[in-house]
Amino acid sequence: MGFDITTNNTETNPDILLAEFFKTFDSFSEEEKARFTSAWNFLCAKTADIKRTCGLPYILHPMRVASILAQSKLDIESVISGLLHSIFEIDGISEDEVKSQFGETVFKIVRDTSKITGMKINATTIQQADSIRKMLFAMIDDVRVILVKLADRLDRMRNLKSIEAKKQRLVASEVIDIWAPLADRLGMQSVKSELEDLSLKYSNPDVFQQIKAIVAQKKDERAAYLEKAVNAIYKSAEKLGISVQISSRAKHFYSIYKKMQKRNVPASSLYDLLALRVICETNAECYTLIGIVHGLWKPMDGRFKDYIAMPKSNGYQSLHTTVVCEGKPLEIQIRTSEMHNMAEHGVASHWLYKKGMNHDKVDVASLGIFNQLQNLKNEDLSNESFFAKLKGELLGDEIYVFTPKGDVISLPQGSCAIDFAYRVHSGVGEKIVGAKADGKIIPITAPLQNTQIIEIITNPQAHPTENQLKIVKTSKARQKIHAWLMTNDPNFEDKAALEQRMRDLDAQNERSRSIQDEKRKKRVKKGGNPEIVERSHYTGKIIIEGTKNVECTLAGCCNPQIADPIVGYMTKKGMKIHKATCITFQRIPNIENRMIEVEWERK
Repeated sequence: MGFDITTNNTETNPDILLAEFFKTFDSFSEEEKARFTSAWNFLCAKTADIKRTCGLPYILHPMRVASILAQSKLDIESVISGLLHSIFEIDGISEDEVKSQFGETVFKIVRDTSKITGMKINATTIQQADSIRKMLFAMIDDVRVILVKLADRLDRMRNLKSIEAKKQRLVASEVIDIWAPLADRLGMQSVKSELEDLSLKYSNPDVFQQIKAIVAQKKDERAAYLEKAVNAIYKSAEKLGISVQISSRAKHFYSIYKKMQKRNVPASSLYDLLALRVICETNAECYTLIGIVHGLWKPMDGRFKDYIAMPKSNGYQSLHTTVVCEGKPLEIQIRTSEMHNMAEHGVASHWLYKKGMNHDKVDVASLGIFNQLQNLKNEDLSNESFFAKLKGELLGDEIYVFTPKGDVISLPQGSCAIDFAYRVHSGVGEKIVGAKADGKIIPITAPLQNTQIIEIITNPQAHPTENQLKIVKTSKARQKIHAWLMTNDPNFEDKAALEQRMRDLDAQNERSRSIQDEKRKKRVKKGGNPEIVERSHYTGKIIIEGTKNVECTLAGCCNPQIADPIVGYMTKKGMKIHKATCITFQRIPNIENRMIEVEWERK
């Protein structure tokens, strides 16, 4: 096959790269090849003289991104979009030009991918929340935007060694915080695992090398051990007329790293580093095989998980068990070939162009993350702390619990019965007074456990409390409780919002003080009294949103003086002016939405 086009290579000739692409990925029709060639020629012409900071031609990264998407067997629109994903970075290229040459679908995917590329996702401010919000909501319109972006991130991680160590750690942190969990939510396990391993390689290289060395140790001994287990399953399955495919592997480095953290032990002390995957054809065969495995080896208590009867919210299905084989733990996954395809490609399998594939097997809209996003699309998510919690809910770990009727409810890890109640219905959440788990009374604030059957006890006289607001984990519960308290509890004070307002005002005041200090220094140099000179520059009147001579009242609580930094808001009796540092002003409910621009009039 020549060089592997999805990884580092030294070839830079455009014609050779194109030929190798079609040689490597030979499932395209002639019409699709012509469309891709047109996009490739366009990219090469527009970037002929451009090189990356590493000195390599601009075209290599887009070709590798397109190759990752082609390797995942995505449709031609996705592959072309991957090739052109950064084209709007180039000067002189208009949106109309891309739309007219490559069609509306490719244009929209490229445009929205470009918007995400420009976001500062690893910032720690409100801009981060807004960036992630836009990125996640972009998936609602066309999830291929995120698939292209994931391919872009994956290629950048594969080629991260050319940048300085500090930037490597920043990029790795962003990937582990956003992109790997997002791949997991979309069911793309292979992409998620590779992103995690590469992130560990650059964020904690010492641990990565330590795990790599331990996994490599006694390779022959491990191979012999796994071969015995594989042969035992093959032999037993053959007796029952079941055809299976079995693959063995060491676990991904990042999953080993997480086990080290969880158990607080070095990798050398871990034994369950090996796993087998058994692929069969039907659901019934999956359950027959789990019986075979448990007959061959003793299963470890509490390590059997049935994700076929209870799929994950990203569509993942499989049977998981851990058995003791020759004195060592061995994890075994059993699934059908269709489940395996979903596990590897996730939501991406909706666009597979492979012949014979049913494009309707994956209902994108049914995935949990899309339902959550649809419900949240029109909500006000501007509060930074609120969105940080929302991000944790969308991209964090999940648990699965049942309603008494057997419906599966997925919740963020750490959720309590109050979260469950609001997920069932807002009215149930507002009236909750108690809960049962598997028939036993539990505190409504206690974290729920996987597979519990939850029953909610309500009382028509009950209502949300501020203590509930502090405890719940889900955005829906938090939002509904907050809204009820703001409407019905006159004593409720939104401390988080107040603290944020005070931080914003402090920053604003600091900027104002810096400006005033500079002006005072200049006046002192000229020999004047800074305070008298400063106040003499103003008329004593106040300009409100650029308009002069508007009636207003100076607040008695802080008594603003001429030249003081001021803020204003509208009351039933008219405009009121406070000092920007006034604590009374900062505690006014919803003040950030009532503020009006005011300033002292200069002479």
